[in-house]
Amino acid sequence: MVLITTCPVSDRHVAKMKEIASGLDVRVFPSIAEAKDQLHEAEILITYGEDLTPAIVQSCTSLKWIHVLSAGLELMPFAQIQLQNILVTNARGIHTGPMSEYTIGLILMFSRRFVEMFHNQRAQNWDRSIRIDELDGQTLGVIGAGAIGSKIAERAKLFGMRTLGVATSRRDLPEFDEIFDRSGLDEVLTSSDYVVVIVPLTEETDGMIGAREIGLMKDSAVLINIARGQVVDEAALLTALQEKKIRGAGLDVFQQEPLPEDHPFWELDNVVLTPHISSRSPKYMERAQGIFLHNLAIYTGAAGTMQNMIDVKKGY
Repeated sequence: MVLITTCPVSDRHVAKMKEIASGLDVRVFPSIAEAKDQLHEAEILITYGEDLTPAIVQSCTSLKWIHVLSAGLELMPFAQIQLQNILVTNARGIHTGPMSEYTIGLILMFSRRFVEMFHNQRAQNWDRSIRIDELDGQTLGVIGAGAIGSKIAERAKLFGMRTLGVATSRRDLPEFDEIFDRSGLDEVLTSSDYVVVIVPLTEETDGMIGAREIGLMKDSAVLINIARGQVVDEAALLTALQEKKIRGAGLDVFQQEPLPEDHPFWELDNVVLTPHISSRSPKYMERAQGIFLHNLAIYTGAAGTMQNMIDVKKGY
């Protein structure tokens, strides 16, 4: 059984794979291009999900399982994968801790005015007139009440925040005071002091937060996007920020990455932006490999159910 990975895998993790499947032939490559001549032999492929094309998948004539070491799947050629009846799993769930910490950190930056105070520090300006907020009693709206969104809501409630969520269907979740389906998006936007967008990028969510949706937000509200840049209409958001129609934005993802040097976002004083690192953690690979090792055991005959099996028709 040949396993090809185009992600860095340590000797320690390779050894753990072979403890589960002693006959496994693990081949580690730095890129899909360098693995090209051997892809036809692979039964299992580990990838970050950004290096596959329909032609590459078609060339993988022995492939039965793709494990994606990330949660995002928007670049996966699912039509070809479905045609070849290939199983797909991913690393969904490993980002809940880092991304919820990142989000709470951004919320606190805006609430406690840390950015303004840092600028004052650099200017040696002792200004005690800055108006500080308090999160207790404020409302957090989470657009995408999945694992990450739920962890963000759980941590927000520790600060006394009211939590509203938008999911594919209404249901009770302990982290949320109320959950809405997509028809309740407008109500969540109008009610929230902080709006966090954390949905997968699909045909349904592409451009989900546009000029109309941003226009529903309070002028004192902050929009935080940790989903994908395409989920939010950047032109509409830029206009709203420039005209102070909303208070600010925390952005970790963009329609074009890296963000161009001449993009107006860089210069706005009501934006905190980061280079798509909200999920970064020193524990990332350990957690991602843990899911793979569990699934490898099931794949090779152990009792149980594989984690994070993807519906290739839906793309998530």
